[in-house]
Amino acid sequence: MNNDSPSGAREGCALGSARKQLTEVELTWIEKKFEHWIRFGRIAQDRIITRRTRVVGFRPGAIFTFVRWMANDYGTISSRINVLRAVAPGEAYTTLPFVRPGGEILLHIEGWPKVNEVLSAIDSVEAADVDPCEAAPDHWRHVHNRIAAGQSPRPYTMERHLAWLKRREIEG
Repeated sequence: MNNDSPSGAREGCALGSARKQLTEVELTWIEKKFEHWIRFGRIAQDRIITRRTRVVGFRPGAIFTFVRWMANDYGTISSRINVLRAVAPGEAYTTLPFVRPGGEILLHIEGWPKVNEVLSAIDSVEAADVDPCEAAPDHWRHVHNRIAAGQSPRPYTMERHLAWLKRREIEG
């Protein structure tokens, strides 16, 4: 079937429409120089652009972590971590480099020592047998606020997670 036919055009529009619904993140990996990666998140779409670049997409409502790290010959020059919620078309969002159109920022931390604290907080959520994608969004805001204030975040426990699931069920 060629794309000149009406049905081929509809298929192209459907793909474009589906892509517009996704929050896309551009990931680049140049070993020990420029590294972008997803620490957690359910990827709905993955497109390879070049050997070093790919674009991943997340469905509206999906929570994911985007890590950006850069170095030069003398060491790390920039490191950032964001926990984001992918937005639906028409929802308000904040723009971020390499994230299209943007997302709801649940956590934003800069500087390797603090980024490492966030990575440890993610590890502790996983240690509690909870998928970080399913953890309460308020937990990621809490982690952001505590680390930004120079304090340790409270651990995310199974009890907190069950309370979050009940709250989500009640709120609909």
